[in-house]
Amino acid sequence: MTLATLADVLQPALKGGYAVGGLVTLGWEDMRAFVAAAEEENCPVILQAGPGCRAHTPLPVLGKMFRHLAEEASGPVVAHLDHGYTYDECSAALDSGFTSLMFDGSRTPLRQNIADTLKIAEMAHSAGISCEGEIGFVGYSNGEKSAGTDPEEAAIFARDTGVDAMAISVGNVHLQEDKEGGLDEERIAAIQELTTVPLVIHGGSGVPVEQRARLAKTTNICKFNIGTELRMAFGAAMREAVNADAARFDRVTILKETHDPMVVAARRVLVALKG
Repeated sequence: MTLATLADVLQPALKGGYAVGGLVTLGWEDMRAFVAAAEEENCPVILQAGPGCRAHTPLPVLGKMFRHLAEEASGPVVAHLDHGYTYDECSAALDSGFTSLMFDGSRTPLRQNIADTLKIAEMAHSAGISCEGEIGFVGYSNGEKSAGTDPEEAAIFARDTGVDAMAISVGNVHLQEDKEGGLDEERIAAIQELTTVPLVIHGGSGVPVEQRARLAKTTNICKFNIGTELRMAFGAAMREAVNADAARFDRVTILKETHDPMVVAARRVLVALKG
């Protein structure tokens, strides 16, 4: 069994000059493909259950799915709760077998965010698992606007919460379908000067692949969350499978044809990060 915590995979990444993919899952087909891709690339992978995934499948079921895949894998697999918004939700994920909890208090004032994140971090650490927090607000493409991370606030947040990883807002946005943007490298450097905790980029799909690869090697960014890019690949594979035979209706037969394209897409993400 190679079930791992977030700290288990990010601390070696921090020391070794690479990053780990936090791959956003929506169901069995994509999470299985993500682990297969990690096996082929011989690298760790973080399986992430975000709010959309949890709205479709209950946490106890997701926990069992993640843990089953980890048991079958030869490399480290992290079972990660992405964007948990309440203590109860994070506690339920812990009880469901998750090995990493991301608490998102980024919409609240600094002191409240610290107090709330600290409670989650203490709960996680007492159970021997990891905690990720967020400082600054990462917005959404065509939605809520971002609030960039203040380096001094980031230093206070990292110190006072004891999180194992810290998500930052440095030009990244969620749900971005193109790669025309880019990260603010000056702000990243300023944050890194004041902190030592592994840094996380949410909305990694919108970051140019060259920049992802370079920052994975040269900064303390140890985790890139990738969702939209992979969902687009899944949608394209599903559309092709459905359109290939208008008379076919068996969902298992159709979904099988998404596996290989998803492995290819996930490998493309992972190889750019692993150094």
